[in-house]
Amino acid sequence: MTAYGQFCPVAKAMEVLDERWTLLVIREMLLGSTRFNELRKGVPKMSPALLSKRLRTLERSGLVQRKNLAGRTAYHLTQAGQELSTVVDALGEWGTRWIGDLGEADLDPHLLMWDIRRTVPIERWPRARTVVAFELQEVVDSGSHWWLVVADGDVDLCDYDPGYEVNAVVTGSLRTLTRLWRGDVSWPEVLRSGNLVVAADSLVRRQVPEWLGQSLLSATPRVEVG
Repeated sequence: MTAYGQFCPVAKAMEVLDERWTLLVIREMLLGSTRFNELRKGVPKMSPALLSKRLRTLERSGLVQRKNLAGRTAYHLTQAGQELSTVVDALGEWGTRWIGDLGEADLDPHLLMWDIRRTVPIERWPRARTVVAFELQEVVDSGSHWWLVVADGDVDLCDYDPGYEVNAVVTGSLRTLTRLWRGDVSWPEVLRSGNLVVAADSLVRRQVPEWLGQSLLSATPRVEVG
């Protein structure tokens, strides 16, 4: 842990928070992840060993409490950790407003689909099982095909064909879907341009944008930097 040797509360807070990945782990917990594997899905490029180390550090710092429930370990934010929600929200809004560039290294199908899965507005979906498949063009590894399954108010994400009838297929590049999810472009824009295609019957095709929506920060106003 870095020590700045200052009494300033900002410096004292950064001694806990400025290690790499720390705030992203806290972000994941604020979004509801409590299991180690759930946290890994939210920070897929972080090694398991480093994640374990960060969780131990956060536990020692009083931000995270580890609990064993029915033989399984869960991690929960303490009051001190929960109060970081305003910090994480402010950083997210600031990053959305001022930093719009996306490099190739920023595009991750696993993180994108995990974020869609955990924040998709389930209440807008039919009660009967409904499946939306995603085909991400230019993704050559196992992250090119996904199936989002919503049934009875529950959502599941598969990176293999679950064998259910598919109601709609969304096809486009990883960059396009990422920019759409972030709110850099709108559903009407990507559909009108043909950069994203929804294959389904006409009624379902009109409903897919409402079913999927956009990220929690998508409505944040952007600033043109020039």
